[in-house]
Amino acid sequence: MDSQTVQKKKMTATIVSQKQIADQIYDLWLETELAGDAHAGQFIAVYPHNAATLLPRPISICEVDREQGRLRLVYRIAGKGTAEFSTYGANDTLDVLGVLGNGFPIERAAGKKVFLMGGGIGIPPMLQLAKELDAEKHILLGYRNQDLFLQEDLGEYGQVYIATEDGSVGVHGNVMDAVKVNELHADVIMACGPMPMLRAIKQYAAEQGIEAYISLEERMACGVGACLGCVCVTRDTDHHSHVNNARICTDGPVFEAKEVEI
Repeated sequence: MDSQTVQKKKMTATIVSQKQIADQIYDLWLETELAGDAHAGQFIAVYPHNAATLLPRPISICEVDREQGRLRLVYRIAGKGTAEFSTYGANDTLDVLGVLGNGFPIERAAGKKVFLMGGGIGIPPMLQLAKELDAEKHILLGYRNQDLFLQEDLGEYGQVYIATEDGSVGVHGNVMDAVKVNELHADVIMACGPMPMLRAIKQYAAEQGIEAYISLEERMACGVGACLGCVCVTRDTDHHSHVNNARICTDGPVFEAKEVEI
């Protein structure tokens, strides 16, 4: 679904549950009607209660339960806003805005062999993507250490390959090392993670002549186009502004890798 066709809504969501699942990583389920419009790769903006915090915090959608009207957010504490969110529990409320972003182009990978590649806090968006995607999936996950959050969840939807920076589990290195060690091949790549990982994926896709779609959400600040902190350089000129720039939060966060300079 084109995210631009869905009216953005600000509303109050109720927390169903929250728990810590790794060091500084929290797993939060929200009850909200936004679940009806949410798709893999999109995100919502969550507002702290603290009035001194002006901007909402963009958090990617990890999982969607449309039947019960719930969204799952798995996030890392990165500052005051997310630290505040981590203190809340069941029946507490949060103001949210969504659904935001364009999401992954599911139709481009249907019936093909696909790499789903997540690194660090870029792993959560891979879960809903794995659920929605009807394709042969190799799921490659990169962690710092043996804190393998969401590994079992993702394992329900495809073969999982692990890489860790400290070598404690799986391949010692990153997701591209896991591709090489396991001699894997794909027709399409869909990825989310830190910028060095995405640069390596872009280069690999260009060398192999395959499509790659990358989520640049790591670089967002406000998530609603207000702060201009997430501008990226694009290959083509924007027909409105006549410059080679795009805002990740409003034009992305998912881009075809060859279209952006990272």
